[in-house]
Amino acid sequence: MERLSRRRFLKISAATFGAATAAAHLPDALRAAAAQGEKGVRTVATFCEMCFWRCGGIAHVRDGKLWKFEGNPKDPQSRGRLCPRGTGAVGAYYARDRLQKPLVRVGARGKEQWKAVTWDEALGYVAERMQKIKAEHGAEAIAMFNHGIGVRMLQHVLKSYGCTNFAGPSFAQCRGPRDVGFRLTFGEDVGSPERTDIENARCLVLIGSHLGENMHNTQVQEFSDAVGAGATVIVVDPRFSVAASKAKYWLPIRPGTDLALLLAWMHVIVTEKLYDADYVAQHGYGFEQFAAYVQAFTPEWAYPETGIEPELIRATAREMAQHRPATLIHPGRHVNWYGDDAQRSRGIALLNALMGSWGRKGGFFTPASMDVPDYPYPAYPKPARPKLDNPDKKYPFAHEALTTGIREATLSGKPYPIKGWFVYATNLLHALPNEAETIEAIRKLDLLVVVDVIPSEIAGWADVVLPESTYLERHDELNVEFFKHPFVSIRQPVIESPHDQKPNWWIARELAVRLGLERYYPWKHIEEYLENRVTGAGLDFAQLKKQGVIRGARQPVFFDEGVPAEFPTPSGKIEFYSTQLQEHGFDPIPRYTPPDPGPAGSFRLLYGRAPMHSFSRTQTNPLLADLMRENVVWLNAVAARRLGLKHGDWVRLRNQDGVLSNRVQVKATERIRPDCVYLVHGFGHTAKGLRRALGRGASDAGLITRYKVDPLMGGTAMSVNFVTLEPADAPQEA
Repeated sequence: MERLSRRRFLKISAATFGAATAAAHLPDALRAAAAQGEKGVRTVATFCEMCFWRCGGIAHVRDGKLWKFEGNPKDPQSRGRLCPRGTGAVGAYYARDRLQKPLVRVGARGKEQWKAVTWDEALGYVAERMQKIKAEHGAEAIAMFNHGIGVRMLQHVLKSYGCTNFAGPSFAQCRGPRDVGFRLTFGEDVGSPERTDIENARCLVLIGSHLGENMHNTQVQEFSDAVGAGATVIVVDPRFSVAASKAKYWLPIRPGTDLALLLAWMHVIVTEKLYDADYVAQHGYGFEQFAAYVQAFTPEWAYPETGIEPELIRATAREMAQHRPATLIHPGRHVNWYGDDAQRSRGIALLNALMGSWGRKGGFFTPASMDVPDYPYPAYPKPARPKLDNPDKKYPFAHEALTTGIREATLSGKPYPIKGWFVYATNLLHALPNEAETIEAIRKLDLLVVVDVIPSEIAGWADVVLPESTYLERHDELNVEFFKHPFVSIRQPVIESPHDQKPNWWIARELAVRLGLERYYPWKHIEEYLENRVTGAGLDFAQLKKQGVIRGARQPVFFDEGVPAEFPTPSGKIEFYSTQLQEHGFDPIPRYTPPDPGPAGSFRLLYGRAPMHSFSRTQTNPLLADLMRENVVWLNAVAARRLGLKHGDWVRLRNQDGVLSNRVQVKATERIRPDCVYLVHGFGHTAKGLRRALGRGASDAGLITRYKVDPLMGGTAMSVNFVTLEPADAPQEA
């Protein structure tokens, strides 16, 4: 193959701009509209994919051009309204930096040098190398990293091929510790979307949960409703977040000491007998041991650890108890912080148990779902070897696969080699801690395939890049969600892809054909698959396509509505004392360990979300980039003066291992503690194809070179890095 220069690559991109697709994967009505040069306004019901919430929406096409996207009032998740990311989805269609044609690497890995090829060439290349890996190392030697519902069809073809190793950062780098902590206590996960009844809560406690910034649509709407109805809000956060601005109490806790505060709260509630005694007596196990254990953790003990004054600890504990059982201590999301995260989340679960909130209005509901049958596929081949992400159950409570476990196996070749990665819709270099380890693992691969919409950092290391249609241009798997109200929703294309992008189901089916696996795709078009499932549930497929969503009859979701008060733990009760943990050599009740203070003169690096961006995936979206083009570093105003810095100055962050960030502006503010700094995640891009976002802001991911592994479930704690600030010249464009 010819070696392509960067200039040649740009020429290829320019030459393919506006290239028409065969569009055989589009519905007849959409193909006809495009061919006839449609006029007027056309609407299509579909659901969003700007985050995992998958809100139902109505897309509008005006005179053949994608115009706007708004909430579907029939959808119980969006309730007729979308978040900023959702309404900005149109920008993803028009983004100039989109991947346009399949690319095959011609230079060294990571140099972003490509040859543009046809889909037949690209998929043939992938299939040939997959068969070679299978012949030499077995089908299990290919692993997949993924995020979002769009991966289902690609997972299907890989499972048909014999793969067994699949993992998404959503577990080990996001919600895993939370789910494990609640499983150990109540026997069940919190779920996704979370089973939180915020709208009926009379007291809402947020511990590092940035509602309003981490924009999960239904929760934010319910949060607004609860605040409007006079609910008490208690926010525990080193930073005065948007949520904190709505709070009666803001507790600016010292980072890493959350468990000390939780134990002190539980001490007050138990010793002052403020807990729901009837609920605990009926449903609790091991409460006597728990009550004796928390006696030692007075607010006075917690004060030097947390920085929260004893009377404030007592006042907030009493406030929670006053409103029980409609007191909801939010379980959070992206809770991989300090290394004891599953136990910290168990502390949150135990505090909710004292409030009697599990299974009760204003606390946690039991989610309901529509009964939609699976498609009658042939059985998958049985893998010859087991999953390798958690050998010998090193992390005994990991109930989902670990991304970093697959990465470690790729590096070591044990318990067997991993020679190929598929990466779908997740930028691993920004999602996993320690970029260097990920790159080292990539160098050991024989094949790296990336399926994405944009040329992300992980795509820059790929052997083959397959450009996917955006979610407004494709069908996807049905959305049969577990939620407060049962429903099923459909995703369907609104407009034709602008270049040579293809939907994931088409990519998967075409790859299956080349692998000799066509029997696993007995349907020719995904609408056949969708209609089979929908009609099998006794639903009207035409109605679903027209409305976008069909709601089922309301089901009981609380104990007092008839939901059985069942707890699938070993004791069959809420476990205040966990024999499971004890049997595995862990603390049966959470134990607090003081955090590492970090190097002298440094600041703990904290990170979070912004309401207009999804991880590191939307900075090229012109509508969303206009709302936030780059991040800033939050720095306490007193600390800034001590360093000779002022608001708006340009700095670089250097972490404890010497890694230096891009330039970023200082936000000097009293809204953050003086021992930490804060960055919005997803900026500081280095991928050359991301022209709109290239070099803008600082990458928190690049500074996260260290992490601690949760001993219970293998999650990676990433708020264990420290930085100093160095003055930098302002960029010329500023």
